[in-house]
Amino acid sequence: MVKQSRKPAGAPARTPLDLLHEIFGHESFRGAQAEIIDHVVDGGDALVLMPTGGGKSACYQIPALLRAGTAVVVSPLIALMQDQVDALLLLGVRAAFLNSSLDAAAAREVTRALLAGELDLLYVAPERLVTEPFLALLEQVAGAQGIALFAIDEAHCVSQWGHDFRPEYLALSILHQRFPRVPRIALTATADAVTRSEIVTKLGLGEAREFVSSFDRPNIRYLVVPKDSPRAQLQGFLAGHAGESGIVYCLSRRKVDETAAWLRGEGIDALPYHAGMDAEARRANQARFVRADGVVMVATIAFGMGIDKPDVRFVAHLDLPKSLEGYYQETGRAGRDGEPAEAWLAYGLADVVLLKGWIERSEAPEAQKRVEAIKLDAMLGYCEAVRCRRVILLEYFGEHAAPCGNCDTCLEPPETWDATTAARMLFSAALRTGERFGAGQLIDVLRGKDTDKVRQHGHQLLPTFGVGAGHDEATWRGVVRQLVALGLLHADASRYGALALTDAALPVLRGEAKLELRRPRPKTARAPRRARGGKKAAAAALAPGDAGLFEALRALRTELASAAKVPPYLIFHDATLREIAQAKPRSVAQLREIPGIGAAKLERYGAAVLRAINAPD
Repeated sequence: MVKQSRKPAGAPARTPLDLLHEIFGHESFRGAQAEIIDHVVDGGDALVLMPTGGGKSACYQIPALLRAGTAVVVSPLIALMQDQVDALLLLGVRAAFLNSSLDAAAAREVTRALLAGELDLLYVAPERLVTEPFLALLEQVAGAQGIALFAIDEAHCVSQWGHDFRPEYLALSILHQRFPRVPRIALTATADAVTRSEIVTKLGLGEAREFVSSFDRPNIRYLVVPKDSPRAQLQGFLAGHAGESGIVYCLSRRKVDETAAWLRGEGIDALPYHAGMDAEARRANQARFVRADGVVMVATIAFGMGIDKPDVRFVAHLDLPKSLEGYYQETGRAGRDGEPAEAWLAYGLADVVLLKGWIERSEAPEAQKRVEAIKLDAMLGYCEAVRCRRVILLEYFGEHAAPCGNCDTCLEPPETWDATTAARMLFSAALRTGERFGAGQLIDVLRGKDTDKVRQHGHQLLPTFGVGAGHDEATWRGVVRQLVALGLLHADASRYGALALTDAALPVLRGEAKLELRRPRPKTARAPRRARGGKKAAAAALAPGDAGLFEALRALRTELASAAKVPPYLIFHDATLREIAQAKPRSVAQLREIPGIGAAKLERYGAAVLRAINAPD
């Protein structure tokens, strides 16, 4: 679909702030947005690292409207392009996309509009952009009305060592070679120092100015629990989010299917999503998640990049993520609207063994395997930390912060204990059994359990048999996890998780160093207080009369979205509806003052909103 209006000719020069107010309905920029926009409008290249929900899109959309010509936006996902274009069209911006979802006639119409100068922004997949026919088309555009800029969204996809690698992104350096005078802006919400360096190198952005915003998402509460009964633990967590939208991540496709089916059996509206599903089923499930309230998506990491749904109230991980980088991006899909949200993670030693095995058995170069192993160790260290989780997460991205008061370790600081003797017992058991066994067998030996496997190997005769009976199994499993996280034990994935001592364990084993570890919480421990957010909290935060109007406005939004065939949040965010419910504007002029209502939305939906406000109770 192509919007046929044009930029006004001969009108006074508009400033970025003018456009922000006129189109997006906001009075001021956030963070570094204004500085980034000015830099790109002036023709400079930029690398922008900004958290999800921080306003990255405006950093290229506003320059696209201020510079001559059409802006070309590289986007990796069809669904992401569709949402971005739908949102821009609702704002009155001339936008279109070219991808495999268009039939030949629709693609020809977009090409015609591009050549005729009728588009402000064109979204295109990287594999199409770097083909010779499309580059030739862009040269025609450059010679006519010009190319305003190239925006490379989700730029971390260029990283071969990253979690979202897209090989076609490596070819995007050709843009600067073919169009050296066109500014480029590369954007991502997730990039550690290694990935950031790759983006600069692979895309030829050595001269680009870097804009790095805070990675902090203060509205997200981070919670980590050791796996015990994972389904029961997940069910307990979800009980605090009844009727809210969220995502549950699993490592395997089979686990996704099984978990989604189990949740449906428990009365939760859950859908599966993974790369092994039929493409149409994936598309339908994603569309339902985006457009409906209260749907829980159970997915592999194939789901999520570019999901703009603002009211995702939680992200839960049933398995350990591969890296803090991936974890940060996945949890960042919660609370994009700025309302409170939760990131919950359950993990166990078996997750570590599985992921280490994947790394060791992969055909990747040894250098890449080393990087992946380091990233996994950082992820494990995060899980077993006694410090503020947000501090650790931000430190990973090179940012310093004070304890947040909004994670489990801040809300209920863990107890520590002198685990030196326990660690020496465990080391001794591992050595006396030939470093051939995993955590389960060693714990049975230490606790003196008379099992068939213990007798089969004669382990009941060892001096270490029963010496650790004073600690329960949960304590011993916590000791094992922490010793692996600290690098004192190595879980050998090639030998089914057999535990072996590392050189770092020797000072503790010899009694030359002490060891403080985190004590596991008892199963009856109270969970940290729930974050308040979502539909119920939004309504509860309003006065009784305002809450009724808020719900009426949400119902109106659903009707308008259904008619426009777009997700409800593209019409208005909850925050905008809450402002309307509180202010109760009685005129178009008063409605125009509500944040998030630009000129096009005012014209399209203003009358309907005012009727809802003035409707009798």
